[in-house]
Amino acid sequence: QVPLVESGGGSVQAGGSLRLSCPASVTGSTLMAWFRQAPGKEREGVASISGDGRTVYADSVKGRFTISKDNANNILYLEMSLLKPEDTAMYYCAATGILRGEQFEPSNYDYWGQGTQVTVSS
Repeated sequence: QVPLVESGGGSVQAGGSLRLSCPASVTGSTLMAWFRQAPGKEREGVASISGDGRTVYADSVKGRFTISKDNANNILYLEMSLLKPEDTAMYYCAATGILRGEQFEPSNYDYWGQGTQVTVSS
């Protein structure tokens, strides 16, 4: 069983919106997050949410993206608005049951989805 499966990606024009979803079959996640990776670039953290609901955002998406979690159904979301061409990337959800430190360090996460592509045209 695949622990994390992202959906909701697509192609939009600049200024548009998308909503990514990630149903999680893993339970007891202490921290969940969205990362993205553009071609030729390193994977970077976008937003994270802890078990008690605290959220952290990368500066590049503050005010435009919102991370949330449906705890009853164990689904992670990323609402993206005012999208820019530089938001184009493969987006991944990630989860861990152990807090290891920096929340935007990919190696601190145990479970990853396969990714969903977001393409923003100008």
